[in-house]
Amino acid sequence: MANDLKIIAVTCVKNEGPFLLEWIAFHQCIGVTDFLFYSNDCDDGTDTLLDALAELGHVTHLTNPAEGRNYQMEALKDAKGQNVVQDADWVWIADVDEFPNIHVGDHSFAALIDACGDPQTISLNFQFFANNDIEAFEDRPVIEQFTRSHNPDMWCGEAAVEVKSLVRQDFPLHYFGAHRPFFKPKVKKKQRPSWTDGSGRDVPHRFLVAANPRRIRRFPAAGSRAFATLNHYALRSLDSYLVKNDRGDVNRENRAFDDTYWRERNDPAWEDTSIHRYLPALKKQMNKLKAQSNIGALHDASVAAHIAKRDALLTRPEYRDMQKQLRKASKLPPQEEQMLRDLGLLEENA
Repeated sequence: MANDLKIIAVTCVKNEGPFLLEWIAFHQCIGVTDFLFYSNDCDDGTDTLLDALAELGHVTHLTNPAEGRNYQMEALKDAKGQNVVQDADWVWIADVDEFPNIHVGDHSFAALIDACGDPQTISLNFQFFANNDIEAFEDRPVIEQFTRSHNPDMWCGEAAVEVKSLVRQDFPLHYFGAHRPFFKPKVKKKQRPSWTDGSGRDVPHRFLVAANPRRIRRFPAAGSRAFATLNHYALRSLDSYLVKNDRGDVNRENRAFDDTYWRERNDPAWEDTSIHRYLPALKKQMNKLKAQSNIGALHDASVAAHIAKRDALLTRPEYRDMQKQLRKASKLPPQEEQMLRDLGLLEENA
């Protein structure tokens, strides 16, 4: 497989400033050549940093075109028609807390594509990384700090785990979904796209043919990760999770906080440091980016804004309560905890 592929990463961001350079540098290390960022309503310098990176030719940065609340799908609809997407050989749609951990060859997307036999789509199962009891935000690589996850064969008592997908340009695209593409409804059986999991095996038939409104976006993870896994750092530090909650919902006052999302992703049963193979190249590339123009200063400003936001949130009683609740929350996902209770293996007051 030639290493001169044009691969574009497409993502939507809001207040992700401290994490942008790591994600960009990591993806440059695995062979991504272009980036299309959509941003909206940022107040931590994310948009300013992206503009500066765009001026240097590293990314394309657009304002999210969404007029309602469906920011991601509106952006993906727009991305389909962007020249930088149409000119790419492959399209990778993911979030800034998701990192492909490629286990074959030189650990690049090209090596993964080659191992899978150059299909039209490759879908990688998530592996959700826990908080590791890390409270304070630190300005160093996320993939270095968080090393524990659920058993990657199972999540919340389910064998099927969500995916994200790398899509070849000749895929008979109807539209991009956040987790997987959907092919045109009248594609004949023999013309359906070739599509593999992260082990190079054909994806399950039900997943392949799923169409709106079913939109199946998961399949069993066991046996599907021989060539690659998708590390998902949805929680990060407790500090950053508080800021993330503010970003997603700015009106929490007088409303109970639900810790389900946190608990579903904070199972530390499994240790996995395999992605650390990328750290030397990642840190070198991050430093290279920071040394260009005012990128380092803009990164530092976004870090300061992130910390200031945390401090401001913790002056509010509802966020102090949230912090306390998450500190003491069970590390068992709610579904697994209930299953253990039903089996009599966990006391009701545990």
